Amino acid sequence: MSAEKIVRMANQISLFMETKPHAEAVAGLAAHINDFWEPRMRRQLFALIEAGGAGLRPLVLDAAPLIRRPVDQPAT
Repeated sequence: MSAEKIVRMANQISLFMETKPHAEAVAGLAAHINDFWEPRMRRQLFALIEAGGAGLRPLVLDAAPLIRRPVDQPAT
């Protein structure tokens, strides 16, 4: 999947969650990605975040610590 599509999808979830209180939005965004994104997609998201997170909404970056890393990808 292209980086642009990963950014767009994460930002779409963020836009929906931003209507909620911040803590609930962070938890909800992370839960959605954990529940519905396959490891390959999460791996790509973490690669984007580690490269500076260009284009990602702040809520996506805030939720990153709660998103499960794929088992084969250690934290940096």
